[in-house]
Amino acid sequence: MAETEKDMIHVLVAMDFSDGLIDQLRTVSERLVIERHHPSVPDSAYEDVEVLYTGRHFPTRSQAPNLKWVQTHSAGVERALSRPIFQNGDVKLTSASGIHAVQMSEYCLAVMLHFHYKVSQMMAIKTQAKWPQNQYEVFTPHGLRDLTLGIVGYGSIGRELGRMAYALGMTVLATKRDIMHQAEDGAYIEEDTGDATGDIPERLYPPEALASMAAECDFLVVTVPLTDATRHMIDKNVLNRMKKSAVLINIARGGVVNEAELIDALKAKKIAGAGLDVFEEEPLPGSSPLWKLDNVLISPHVSGNISRYHEKAAALFAENLERYIEGQRLLNLVDHEQGY
Repeated sequence: MAETEKDMIHVLVAMDFSDGLIDQLRTVSERLVIERHHPSVPDSAYEDVEVLYTGRHFPTRSQAPNLKWVQTHSAGVERALSRPIFQNGDVKLTSASGIHAVQMSEYCLAVMLHFHYKVSQMMAIKTQAKWPQNQYEVFTPHGLRDLTLGIVGYGSIGRELGRMAYALGMTVLATKRDIMHQAEDGAYIEEDTGDATGDIPERLYPPEALASMAAECDFLVVTVPLTDATRHMIDKNVLNRMKKSAVLINIARGGVVNEAELIDALKAKKIAGAGLDVFEEEPLPGSSPLWKLDNVLISPHVSGNISRYHEKAAALFAENLERYIEGQRLLNLVDHEQGY
């Protein structure tokens, strides 16, 4: 039976999805009227829109009077939540959390192996074209097995990283806002990934006990979203409790770490090093001391990047479109009060 105009759901995709991906989204339901506008979106395009997929285009309520739901292209939503369209709480917001989990977990493992196997020293030897006299003293890794990984924030990324680390024989610890509720309800999880029941960590810690957990860890990985509650949660109190041989890895947001206090800890060799993909100011200014520290690995906010990003994001959006049409709870629905 033909759908009436009243039954149609107008969807605007403000992203450079391919024609193939747009066609795949249209197969979700005959009720969907999907238009794509990129890189700019004319004001007139918002008039009838009920659902918006976007990375950086957020209309005002007067521009989009019928808007009910926004799906973002990223996992972090702190900038989106600051937009006026979300201030009254009548527009739902969902994130792309979960589509990066495998990629970002592999990135963390790469950083751990980089430090543990002293890849920087190997590269230095190559540039000097000199075989070291004491190679068995310089390169003496313990191996990741039996080392302890602490994960700050046990969400989709943390759970996939925990699964990978556990498979390598590491002891996994984690902090979680609600340690009594281990299942990750309402989150998007790729098939055969993660730790759905939350059983992998040997111990779960509340955020208030982060410093106590940090003291046990050989690697401390930060995966929490940036909110008022998490800003600068990695500070000198946490850094001072870490082992001198420990490495901090931040793939969350730069503001979760007090960068000035981290620099002090790195300069003083209070910790062995840091792998940083995110920073309080991005791009990281050339004047930052982090560039010159030999115990820091820097990447330009790319840990979640992958060649199939659009395909993964579109698959999540398609699943959420089905849920929206059926009146089911959307995946990755953002709690405006919590900020994620």
